[in-house]
Amino acid sequence: MKVSNLIVSCLENEGVEYVFGIVGKEILDLADALSKSTQIHFVNVRHEQGAAFMADVYGRLSNKVGVCLSTLGPGATNLLTGIASAQLDHSPVLALIGQAGVERNHNESHQYLDIVKIFEPATKWSTQIKDSQTISTVIRKGFKEAMMEKPGSVAVVIPENFATQVISNTPIPVTPLPESVPVKEVIKDASTLIHKCTKPFILIGNGVIRQNATPEVLSFINTLQSPVTHSFMAKGVLDKEHPSNYFTFGFNENDEVLEGINQADLFITIGLDFVEKLPKDWNQKKIPILHIDTLPAETNEYYPIEVELVGNIKKTIQLLNESNLPVKSWEPFGNLKSKIYKAYQINTNQPKLNTLPLTIENILHCIEDYTSDNTIVVSDVGAHKVSIARTYQPKNPNRLIISNGLASMGIAIPGSIGAKLACPNDPVICITGDGGALMNFAEIETAKRLGLSFILIVLNDSKLKLEMQQMDKLFGDSYGVTFENPDFVKLADGYGIKGVRVRTLVEFQTVLKESLINLKDIVLIEVFLQ
Repeated sequence: MKVSNLIVSCLENEGVEYVFGIVGKEILDLADALSKSTQIHFVNVRHEQGAAFMADVYGRLSNKVGVCLSTLGPGATNLLTGIASAQLDHSPVLALIGQAGVERNHNESHQYLDIVKIFEPATKWSTQIKDSQTISTVIRKGFKEAMMEKPGSVAVVIPENFATQVISNTPIPVTPLPESVPVKEVIKDASTLIHKCTKPFILIGNGVIRQNATPEVLSFINTLQSPVTHSFMAKGVLDKEHPSNYFTFGFNENDEVLEGINQADLFITIGLDFVEKLPKDWNQKKIPILHIDTLPAETNEYYPIEVELVGNIKKTIQLLNESNLPVKSWEPFGNLKSKIYKAYQINTNQPKLNTLPLTIENILHCIEDYTSDNTIVVSDVGAHKVSIARTYQPKNPNRLIISNGLASMGIAIPGSIGAKLACPNDPVICITGDGGALMNFAEIETAKRLGLSFILIVLNDSKLKLEMQQMDKLFGDSYGVTFENPDFVKLADGYGIKGVRVRTLVEFQTVLKESLINLKDIVLIEVFLQ
């Protein structure tokens, strides 16, 4: 078969359902081969960055590798931000990238760039096909690399002269990913360490969600009864009402939970990624660490390891739960839980809505009150992301998508497309500022064409609020952070979707409830915050 057909067969072999991308000259044969697949739907997008963001969120929610496709040169470089974002957020993504024929690789040539070198710092593995006989091996290895802990991005570059070659290879069978668990002696060491300490504090990271280890971690927490806090991307592991829940850490300012963290004599970190927050920011006192993760810990002065449990998190916690763990119940002094509830504006017995201002926090309270347990909220990046990380409490893990590695503006709208394709039966709510919204607003056409339905909340304040706040604090003034917006309701109409403008919390509540009851299309809610 032709190489392009073999590539599609390899994708089908991996269980791929969607490929996100834009067709270009160097991948015409591959696009033609995709058109003949009965398993794979090619989603032609409006910008390659959107394709990578879609693949990122699809991969996070589906527990599969998200696949994106571009041609050479500008197509490839447009992918780069989304690919780097997936790498730092540990989302499994494979990028297939067309390239000039190998005869052009050694000369100055139209649209030719060394894509492998460009992508190397932004991926787990970046490679170019140099022999068509290696196609099956490279594709299988790419999927394996993307999924293995810690997951990330892979780029496979395909010179166009290979696409039409005829070879006899077949896809390599998919085998389960290898798993390991710590030896009994180390489990015993960890149990002994927990017995000896008096004030353990548990820090939960995104690895718990990636490894589907929430039930085991919850059992561990319920046994110890020690305080727990989550990274931004791990929210939802503990229910809002759980007595051990001290909510979220990792804020640049006003990180209230640090007051309690500093009282601990042992940190138990589970699936924690340094990319979300470096230990220097939360362990100035260099409190000892019990490290539980899929990989050994990075060497860090502020991360002094006492015991390291390296292996599959789900199975590791199962073994630890069987080791006769003690109760280590304690409560940080200073009425910390009440301080956090107040500072984070966590929803408790709200007064009548007509007495409340239209703030991002009150919008989040409405979303909590009126959405189902399986609702997925996708956050863009900006000041609202910080508010969401503080205030919004998802009812289950992996129901709040926050980019907290590369933290790229513009992820929310294409990410919502990836979320809806990964979880078609789950409601999706996209929250974005006006800055992030207009970076990839064109993907609304993609969503409309696909017949998807979700709620898009655009926070309109005509500024980059987070940057304005930071500049005001540093310099007493701000510069280069304001702009003018189009009429978002008219813009929505131009894309054939419903647009509604709200100026009070009561209006927002009414529109949200009505949209959730009969959500068959995309609804844009333009919000002017107070």
